Amino acid sequence: MSVADEIKSKIDIVDFISNTVNLRKTGKNYTGFCPFHQNTKTPSFVVFPDTQTWRCFGACADGGDIFSFVMKQEGYEFKEAIQALAKQAGITLTTPELGHDEQDTHYQKLLELTAAAAAYFHHLLTHSPAGALARTYLAKREVTAETIATFQLGFALNEWDALKNHFLKRGYSADELLATGLIVERDNGSPGYDRFRDRLIIPIRDGRGRVIGFGARALQAEQVPKYLNSPQTVLFDKSKTLYGLDLARKHIRDADQVIIVEGYMDVIQAHQRGARNVVAQMGTALTEQQLQLLKRTTGNFVLALDADTAGNAATLRGLNLARETLDRETVPVPTAWGLIRYEGRLEADIRIASLPPGRDPDDILKEGLAAWQKIIDEAVPVIDFYFQAATAELNLTSAKGKSIAVQKLMPVLRDIGNSVEQEHYVQKLARLIHIDERTLMTELKTNRKPGKKRQQPPQPVGPDLSKIQKKAPAAPSVEINGDAGLEAYCLSLILAHPFALVMSSDILEQQKITGLNANDFKRGDHKEIFKSLQLWTAAESPRIETLTEMVGETLEGRLATLATLWHRRPPAPAETAFRDLSIAILRLRLQNVVQQIEELQFMLREAEDNHETEEARRYRAMIATCSEQRRQLHDVSDALSLTGKRRAESKASL
Repeated sequence: MSVADEIKSKIDIVDFISNTVNLRKTGKNYTGFCPFHQNTKTPSFVVFPDTQTWRCFGACADGGDIFSFVMKQEGYEFKEAIQALAKQAGITLTTPELGHDEQDTHYQKLLELTAAAAAYFHHLLTHSPAGALARTYLAKREVTAETIATFQLGFALNEWDALKNHFLKRGYSADELLATGLIVERDNGSPGYDRFRDRLIIPIRDGRGRVIGFGARALQAEQVPKYLNSPQTVLFDKSKTLYGLDLARKHIRDADQVIIVEGYMDVIQAHQRGARNVVAQMGTALTEQQLQLLKRTTGNFVLALDADTAGNAATLRGLNLARETLDRETVPVPTAWGLIRYEGRLEADIRIASLPPGRDPDDILKEGLAAWQKIIDEAVPVIDFYFQAATAELNLTSAKGKSIAVQKLMPVLRDIGNSVEQEHYVQKLARLIHIDERTLMTELKTNRKPGKKRQQPPQPVGPDLSKIQKKAPAAPSVEINGDAGLEAYCLSLILAHPFALVMSSDILEQQKITGLNANDFKRGDHKEIFKSLQLWTAAESPRIETLTEMVGETLEGRLATLATLWHRRPPAPAETAFRDLSIAILRLRLQNVVQQIEELQFMLREAEDNHETEEARRYRAMIATCSEQRRQLHDVSDALSLTGKRRAESKASL
């Protein structure tokens, strides 16, 4: 039994969810108001004890197991969810869930050190005479004492080894201070001096509120740089961190929107003035890992950029480099192109809000939340921003200007995955440069760059799964024909044939059916593995080492099990894998929609028994919609199966 299954066996989902949701027993199931969206008048949230699952029949239209609930509620990664639930279940996690005990002890010791350092800096700001300059700076910025305490702001003394000596006396080693980035290593490799001196200190926390690094703002005009950050450490990776996320997560979920700003002080000021769904990117570019963190809570992103940034040609610089490298595992791309690619891969809505020239979020928020919200509401879709920025300095009445506009915008239009959106922006470009849109459509379809065609590659070579199979449990915990068998089969097929995912999406979209997505999976670990597979399969040559690094130690064993399950079946030929996956996705959808109909019928009976006429009408309509989906899925599945059979017969006769 896997750790995830052991946790499920020890924690009843009804008891667990009852801690945060007021559930009422109705028949053999439990209903309540959904905790993930507001303004609901009816209890559309249902917990099913028999299957140990939950589902919202309201605005969320989401569901899953206990891990999915915790991940959605807290914005956790699967690893964080399994740690929290294991602790509650009284289960001690060992390799591979947490890694080696010695490594974990070291990690926890470093977290203790960063937490102690944050308290040390905070005490210096609030109590030491030397902190007067920092207190004056914060007073000028109108930062209140409550905000200083909330963000645990601090001050670093203008001394070379004050922090170093302080913590050496308290039993921490120089190596530990180096490992957290609190001191700087000398050229000869020996532990040196304090990294932060005579600066305002801003603790950086992960999504769980643990201090993992620090930002330090200069207080003197001659100090450079203006902001000095912790280096990358085992605790802190700026490409995977968002400042303020621990405080903003609940407000992001409530608003179903996140505002991304450019600096620490923007977040601090916004939070103080009531705009609390605000976080800051770390570094000069927003990364895909940062957006993935947010995607667990919302799919609606607004980048609130300074006017100079939003209108600066630098945001478009490096476009060709971005196009060549974005498919790699981690590519910080400070361009609209990168955001457009992220938007498609994450199935998100990314918008750009340009602040008035010379003003930052604090200036606007001082006028009141309404003024701030007006700017956010006027944010434009990222591709519209790209249109504006790419053509701002062009003479669109000249032949040369029109040609340059097409050269800049056509590669972006080709990368829009949704055909309706693509056609919309082709029409927009045609109107912008006064060219017949048929000319642009011809250009769109005929002048594709090599490697960008979405067609079946010739006999693609799958990854070497033997590298992870040895890490699978002796007896796989989920059989192909088990309760979650179709989920496991889909994942294992993608694992063996990465190219099949995008090709199956093409096939299904031709039938007006969406491709496979995370909501098709009920198991929390399967959801998390699929999200990693989505990114992994986008690479030109997916490597199994890259995937295992993406899923982490917590899910590596489950990934190995999926690889083993795949190889226990007769392997499908690579050239038919995408069709096999398409049919498996349809079967999975059918399984889920049939169960949803059964669940809705239960809700309908409850509404009728309670004489809730309006609710009963709503459930009948939902059942009718699901029944139509079931019919469509049956028809498409039968058609694909028949096509595959005919092709096989034709091939055999040759």
